[in-house]
Amino acid sequence: MILKIRKDYKNYIETEKKLKKNSVDAYVRDLESFNDYINSLSIPSINEINNTHIIRYLLNLQRDGKSTSTISRHLASIRCLFEYLLNKSIIKEDPTLNLRPPRKEKKSPIILTEDEVNKLLDLPDISTQKGSRDKALLEVLYASGLRVSEINSLNIEDIDLKQGTIKLYQEDSFREVPMGRVALDSLSNYLKNYRKDSLKDEPLFINYSGERLTRQGLWKIIKGYAKDLSLKKSITPQVLRNSFAVHLLRNGADIKTVQAILGHSDVASTQVYTFLAEDTNLREVYNNTHPRA
Repeated sequence: MILKIRKDYKNYIETEKKLKKNSVDAYVRDLESFNDYINSLSIPSINEINNTHIIRYLLNLQRDGKSTSTISRHLASIRCLFEYLLNKSIIKEDPTLNLRPPRKEKKSPIILTEDEVNKLLDLPDISTQKGSRDKALLEVLYASGLRVSEINSLNIEDIDLKQGTIKLYQEDSFREVPMGRVALDSLSNYLKNYRKDSLKDEPLFINYSGERLTRQGLWKIIKGYAKDLSLKKSITPQVLRNSFAVHLLRNGADIKTVQAILGHSDVASTQVYTFLAEDTNLREVYNNTHPRA
């Protein structure tokens, strides 16, 4: 039934809605799925589809184990479909009016205790090149709360050992992140003993081939050390970022300081970690609250 307008609908979401290719493909797949469901109900025409049919379809997706975000996308694609049908005067009323997507479940971020972090960061053997690099990498991750993409993009020149900061450049934005003594000592050891002949514009963290460490490489390093801890928690770069933020806040940092260090454009993104507190000096707060400063 619905698939008869598939071609025109696809053209509509491409040209008028200006959706990206991935979204277009997803919406078309959702259209086909919804069409199969409607056909199974033997509904005589598109005009007979009501909000009860749509709600039951979404409940079926839920029973099939679809995630909240997937169900929300299905509703968005169905809403877009009926918007198109209404604009083309194929239907008289939009059955998706007043329908709301399911609320996303707010999962608490996985956090390591300070003791667990200390045990993890003490695992690398700094007498070897790999261990020295891994020690510096893990310390910087926990000392700065950097994203994977940010730490992988660092060059040697982005590290200021005297000022104790990391400079981050992203398109037209710039932010400077403070680091504590332990991270600086680990970086200094790595650079002095194993990268002394490297140029300043070379990648900070490299693999065995001397090339920039990849996202997969970083994950592999963390997973390798995490196995030695035998924790039930899954340890990822994001877990270290979460732990960084929570440990600062538990030790008295205000949320705006943590927001600035994490690079969140909206404080709401940081509020998952704690409540809003008044602003203060970035470096002073960092030195007073980070466990390894």
